[in-house]
Amino acid sequence: MRIAISGLGKMGGQIAKKLSENGHEVVAHNRSRGPVDEAVSYGAIPAYDQKSVVDAFGSQPVVLWIMIPAEVIDSALDEWLTILPAGSVIIDGGNSDYRGDKARADKVAVRGSTLLDIGTSGGVWGITNGFSMMVGGEYNAYKTVVPALETLAAPRGGHQYFGPSGSGHYVKMVHNAIEYGMMESLAEGYRMLAEGPYKNIDLALAGDIWQQSSVVTSWLNDLTRQALHENPNLDGISGVVAESGEARWTLETAKELGIPLPSIQASFDVRLASQKGKINFATKLLAAMRNKFGGHNINGQQ
Repeated sequence: MRIAISGLGKMGGQIAKKLSENGHEVVAHNRSRGPVDEAVSYGAIPAYDQKSVVDAFGSQPVVLWIMIPAEVIDSALDEWLTILPAGSVIIDGGNSDYRGDKARADKVAVRGSTLLDIGTSGGVWGITNGFSMMVGGEYNAYKTVVPALETLAAPRGGHQYFGPSGSGHYVKMVHNAIEYGMMESLAEGYRMLAEGPYKNIDLALAGDIWQQSSVVTSWLNDLTRQALHENPNLDGISGVVAESGEARWTLETAKELGIPLPSIQASFDVRLASQKGKINFATKLLAAMRNKFGGHNINGQQ
């Protein structure tokens, strides 16, 4: 299928590349030229401005996947809606706040098009392992883009439809909040090994054996042990850990619902405290994990 990808950063660039290399016609758009030039090298159609995206579809409706930070999705949608033809399908694949999705979908519907919210997980490994995609919005629009989702899911990822606008981002938001808690537990455990009564425990080897059919075997532990093999003392890592919004939104929603989330709250508080200087081996390891799975800056930036 022909699909435009706007926003060719760490995730968007991989999505465009995977689709292009697997038989889809990808129209690649980015505000700066460099990522578009790179996309041309793997067979994408270049679009150095928004009008070029629309022109690439001729007189047909556009299928547009927007992969940009949550804080700019509303302004970007406003820009696109001035030029997209009716009948287009717009995908918000970023980590947008689900609480704004219905208003965004209504705004798109007024223009005769459809908005899907697709929470996308897989980090910088999605191009190899497959992405995990959580979809909300109109079911018929979801069915339209299934061919692209099937390609992005291969070989070990997947996609699932969850219901009306916002539900996809909601499921992804809760996923990320769970991720906070899992990361914090691993980081605290490895700190106990590092600072406990046995001073010569090899943390990477402990991670190796935990990864061999133990109860805590996981992708996160696998990435953690890799980080420790590469940098046993976590040299050069400040220990400041960013929070990207999803756990905060989950906690706000949980408070409204009267649902206590003590583990997620504690893991969130640790990140906030690290930004105020309360750092230790565990927060350094959190930063190393984020870098491993998402390519995030290792010293506290998004």
